[in-house]
Amino acid sequence: MTATAARAVPAPSTPAAQRGLLFALASAAAFGTSGIFGGALLQAGWTPGSAVIARMLGAALLLAPVAVAQLRGRWHLLWAARWRALAFGVFAMAGCQLGFFAAVETVPVSLALLIEYSGVLLVVAWAWTAGGRRPRPRTALGGLAALAGLALVLGVGGAALAGGTGLVWAGVAGVCLAVYFVLAAHDGSGVPALAMAWVGMVVGAAVLGAAALVGLLPLAATTADVTLGGAGVPWWAALAGVVVVATAFAYGTGIAAARRLSAAPASFVALTEVLFAAAWAWALLDQRLTALQLVGGAVVLAGIAVVRSDGSPDVPAPSAAG
Repeated sequence: MTATAARAVPAPSTPAAQRGLLFALASAAAFGTSGIFGGALLQAGWTPGSAVIARMLGAALLLAPVAVAQLRGRWHLLWAARWRALAFGVFAMAGCQLGFFAAVETVPVSLALLIEYSGVLLVVAWAWTAGGRRPRPRTALGGLAALAGLALVLGVGGAALAGGTGLVWAGVAGVCLAVYFVLAAHDGSGVPALAMAWVGMVVGAAVLGAAALVGLLPLAATTADVTLGGAGVPWWAALAGVVVVATAFAYGTGIAAARRLSAAPASFVALTEVLFAAAWAWALLDQRLTALQLVGGAVVLAGIAVVRSDGSPDVPAPSAAG
């Protein structure tokens, strides 16, 4: 079955695009809390694999009644979009998580993040190759400036490499990130955003569970209290933060943003996740930013503003075959 999408990409000044920008910023702010909540679990003895699988399963359970209500019995939409939903779960959910955590085993976190977020350039390249739309100079310059600012915020220049395999895994995460934005933006399946996120989380949790079974993703967890914002709290409080804020809300608003903004602008706005993460760490953990990081943050925002002001559309949404 094939559902053809005939959506026009909204111009930057339309109400839909303005709402999309708000959704994108809300998503980035929510994703930025994952380091606070997830870091508390990891410091208490959770492995990354355990935290991620619990994150996906918990968010899937949370979104299940909302997704069912949004579908209103239209289960044929999910069946028609089954291949898109499968790709979304494998790439957007499992691929990004597994690639990133495998990368940071051998390369610094800052470098892994920079390589992963370089995937936004792949979104622009996809629009060029798939739709024949060459990026305008303003988009290219704004994108490069945003990534350069991101490097300053992350402090990549002082990081040393410990193994080349991590670079490959970080590249995998970057490709998966690009697939996430392309799938989310060019989705004519008619499946509501939260329902698509829900299915993706179920698939992602299954894929990560399979990776754990073959030993690729070590599992360990504890029910001991964790430290959150300088205070001891139950482990489930940190897990709830990861599930509700950094996963269910973040992915739901992120997909809604991409559908309204189109892939390239949404992916560049997503770079603010790192800025929000730094702001959360500053506010809750008193981890103050250096002057160079503040300059980098300003450069990131300036680059995103340039990309947004360009108004160059992505390719039209293709057919969603299922």
